[in-house]
Amino acid sequence: MRSAEAAAPVALSELMERAGQSLAEAALRFAGPVPALLLCGPGNNGGDGFVAARYLHQREVEVRVAALGEAQTDLARAARAAWGGAIEPIEDAAPAPLVIDCLFGTGLKRGLEDAVSERLSGLVKSAQWAVAADLPSGVEADSGGLLSQVPAFDLTVSFGALKPAHRLMPAMARMGRVVLADIGITADGPWFEIGEPALPPVAPDAHKYSRGLVHCLTGEMPGAMALAASAAARSGAGYVRVSTSAPIAGLPRSVVQVGDAPLADPRIGCLLVGPGLGKLPQLLTLALTSHRPKVIDAEAIGHVGDPARLKGQDAVITPHSGEFATLFGELPGSKAEQALAAAAASGAVVVYKGADTLVAAPDGRLGFAPPAPAWLATAGTGDVLAGMIAALRARGMPAFEAACAGVWLHGRAAERAGPYMIADDLLEWL
Repeated sequence: MRSAEAAAPVALSELMERAGQSLAEAALRFAGPVPALLLCGPGNNGGDGFVAARYLHQREVEVRVAALGEAQTDLARAARAAWGGAIEPIEDAAPAPLVIDCLFGTGLKRGLEDAVSERLSGLVKSAQWAVAADLPSGVEADSGGLLSQVPAFDLTVSFGALKPAHRLMPAMARMGRVVLADIGITADGPWFEIGEPALPPVAPDAHKYSRGLVHCLTGEMPGAMALAASAAARSGAGYVRVSTSAPIAGLPRSVVQVGDAPLADPRIGCLLVGPGLGKLPQLLTLALTSHRPKVIDAEAIGHVGDPARLKGQDAVITPHSGEFATLFGELPGSKAEQALAAAAASGAVVVYKGADTLVAAPDGRLGFAPPAPAWLATAGTGDVLAGMIAALRARGMPAFEAACAGVWLHGRAAERAGPYMIADDLLEWL
């Protein structure tokens, strides 16, 4: 975003004007024309607040401005002068129905002073609506870390592009609804929010093998693989078969249960190993002897051992935080940096699961999942995701695109399934 601002064909003062106007418009649409208190810091985030105050006043909103000291940048000083209205010290500011936090933005690298943090929290908690400009004050923009106490906001208005903190925990939980204001510049790069996928069409002359064959290797707990295989069948695979030594209950009749089947079968579009694997590392070894694309999930991740073992495997791995630490150890940096380091070390596409799921590719692409319902935190939903990704991979999507598509569809299916869903319910909505 800093690079995009520096290369913008318009003056930075115009970008601030657009940001402040967008902030005012978003707050007005969200909360209505209620009395507003803008909290302005000494930098350009505070300058955005002064601009927003001016626009809200022009819209006949009752506005008060409280400042944290004098403006420290030329842009902020100009915006403060253009406001022209009264400015009160933040420590003396009375509560208001709408509080807009413009104290500190993306450049913050240390926590707020205790008195400022407590004052901000008190004003936010006493407000009916709380809005943050770009980021809530106290959030570290690149990592999503909390540098000091950060209250929960109802709305966060980001300018130009989302920042990593908008989609990383713990900061993400403080944002409320996040909206993006178009200020006339675009921040392009390999990091992006995952959007609705373009799924492969079904050819008019398609048959079950051309639509994609998913082959599943069943371990000690067949129920998990039943979920994953069912999800693959419901995600558009033309043919799903399961290697098993005993019949598995709960599978759709279209899913074929077989004994030993050759993994060198060139019709296999994707292998799936891991859900319910248990203590059978030989199944992972078997999968790794195949040159077919593969999804490695759950217990199979713990059996990999050395991440370099996955080099050249055309693999997608789907660890949660515990599985990630088992395979890759304690990597430095933010979750985003850790995911990219893991992808580079393994040569695999890494779906680093959690409330802030990331999809990382060895070539440096990084997809941030849009918020998904917290009720996905229930047993079996990871098995469903693994089956979905395997089906999309078998249908011909590249590994990174298949993983991103699976993550997006998984979250949207959960939204439709509702807060009391279990993993089986996701199958209905795929």
